[in-house]
Order: sequence, then structure tokens, then C-alpha cells
Amino acid sequence: MAIGIQRIFVEASPNYESANRAMTFYLDILWRRIAAAEAASHGGAKWLDVCSGTGEMALYLHKFGGGKRNVAALDFCLPMLDSAASKHDAKLVSFSLANATVLPFQDNSFDLVTIAFATRNINLSRKAITATFGEFHRVLKPGGMFLNLETSQPESKLLKRFFHFYVDNVARRFGQFISGSKRGYAYLSSTVRRFYTADELAQILKEAGFKEVGFRRLMLGVAAIHKALK
Repeated sequence: MAIGIQRIFVEASPNYESANRAMTFYLDILWRRIAAAEAASHGGAKWLDVCSGTGEMALYLHKFGGGKRNVAALDFCLPMLDSAASKHDAKLVSFSLANATVLPFQDNSFDLVTIAFATRNINLSRKAITATFGEFHRVLKPGGMFLNLETSQPESKLLKRFFHFYVDNVARRFGQFISGSKRGYAYLSSTVRRFYTADELAQILKEAGFKEVGFRRLMLGVAAIHKALK
């Protein structure tokens, strides 16, 4: 991921979680819990959360795994990882500083790979996001599952317009006010508007080598959970 994006997250990191809560009316917590529970149901012994940020998804994975799984998490932003490491139970997750586009793991290492509300940041182009999904595919064991939780595009044109208006004019300002990062939340809001539909993202996952790709929409399509197998 580009250095400019990394700087944005360094700037936004101090109040990142608080800003996200305000922008989503705390729905981001519910959606992460739903996604983590679905991911944990796949089983396996070794799990990886990429672009983990402040570690929310990784810690939910540990919880829903009953504390019996080896959960690793990585991010490219050190202040985010510092925040993650300060949390209760953080010692139960193995955090590391790394870029999701070049994972520091051998082929066929994990039973599960997850990413939550960070896929928009690896979407520098369709070619780039396909290549990064291919990297996730590489480190999964045969039969392993990839789970993606991300904003999406509502099917209803009216709801889509309202969603984009809210993100551009309300959520962005909430985020900027709480975090103090105008640049960060201007960038983050822009990524929502140009992200893929659920069907388009499913097709990209297939192009990256995944099979049995499926998804379900959340809250009329403003977000979606995609699951796919290696």
C-alpha cells in the first residue's frame, strides 16, 4: 500500500475507533462480531487477520475461537498496532508490522484469513486488489477460508444516493471532528463511493483464484460479508 495511505492512518490513529463508532452508530461493532462468528465457525488451528488496525477483528476471532486458536494479526501502521497491543487480552494475539500486499508467511500456512473494513485501502486498482487477494489465497491452506467484511453498494439507486450523501456530508465530518484528521476522513469517505458492488467483489475474488465465493449483504447492502475457499 502507498506511503501516503500509511501516513493518513498514522494521523487518524489516536481516535480511530471512536470516529468509526460515531460514523456507523456503533454498527461497525455488530458487523465485526457477526463476521468473526461466521469466520470462527470454519474451524482450523491457525488464523490470520490482515490490515488489523487496532486489533478489533483479531480479538473477536480469539473470543469466538474459544481461546483455542493461534490468531495472528498484522498491519502496516505502527501507531495502530500500539493501540491494539494496549488492549485487554492483546497478549493472546500475535501482532506484527507488515504490509498486506506482501505477506511474511509461507504458502499454505493458515486455515482462515480475514480482513475487516480495510479492503478499500488495498483497492489502488482492480489489478492491485486482485493481486493482494491472490496473496491471501497463497498463504491459505487448501480448503482454507477467506472472509472479507467491507462497505458495499446498495442495490437500490435511491438508497445508494442517500448512503453516498451520508458518507460525504455527515460521516466524513463526524470522523474529521472526532479524529482531528481532515485528510484521513476525506480519503476514507472517498473510498466508500468508488468501491465495488457485492457482485463485482465476488468476481474479483474468483479472478484471484478463490472458489465457492458467496456473500450476504448487511443493512440493505451498505456493507457485505464475502466468504471464499481456496
